[in-house]
Amino acid sequence: MLEQIDWTRRWYDSVRPAFDRIGNDFGSVSEALNAGAAGLGLQNASGQPLRFVPQSDLPEGQAYEQFIGATGCVPTRDNLHDFFNGLVWLTFPRIKQRLNALQAAQIALAGVGKSRGPARDAATIFDENAALLVVRDSEPARELVDALRGHRWTEALFDRRAQFGTDIQPWLFGHALMEKLVAPRKAITAHTRVLVAPDAYFVLDWSAQRRWIDEAVAAELAAGDLTTAAFTPLQVLGIPGWHEGQDAAFYADTTVFRPKRVNAAS
Repeated sequence: MLEQIDWTRRWYDSVRPAFDRIGNDFGSVSEALNAGAAGLGLQNASGQPLRFVPQSDLPEGQAYEQFIGATGCVPTRDNLHDFFNGLVWLTFPRIKQRLNALQAAQIALAGVGKSRGPARDAATIFDENAALLVVRDSEPARELVDALRGHRWTEALFDRRAQFGTDIQPWLFGHALMEKLVAPRKAITAHTRVLVAPDAYFVLDWSAQRRWIDEAVAAELAAGDLTTAAFTPLQVLGIPGWHEGQDAAFYADTTVFRPKRVNAAS
């Protein structure tokens, strides 16, 4: 299973240290994740210790998110999807905790149902397919974000590519997104949430940056700041330095880098 993952790819930078805690010599995915979580003191929103358990431990008829919120147990299958989910728990535990609490609360209010509703829908999209874009609190960084939101892809990702790593820093979060990138395609797109950071953030080491992101986003979620409108699309292979052949023609491919839709006048 793990031999499918190319750990040299930049899009796995956010969870690679969590993988290094585990290694690739283990039995089940749940056992490996519990070993990686040892000593981290992970908890659910109710303060219960977080444990990764076999999928068969999930009672029939009980929602996955509700079970985690009630027990601290994360049902885990032996597949890449759940493996990446566990790595994200090990990397961003506070964000995962808040997302789970939000989803569990929505299920308690409205049940599972055929439709998730806007709040739970936003939480699910975040959990499965989000990237976090940390941007410096500066005018040039805001201009790049405006270009992204306006789908001015060549300006944002080619003309301003030197800002990535200095003013702009992407971190993948969604575990389904990571799974899709095992077989990378140009069109794979993240739902991206922008997080403004002070200058001091950009001189921190990886561990301190990770903690800052985890705390900052979790605080925003706790304040109720989550809607689908908060996301902007970003093609992962278009992130400067994350793929080969990123010349002007690469970004001129309008089948992938599509212009923003303009609503017709009523």
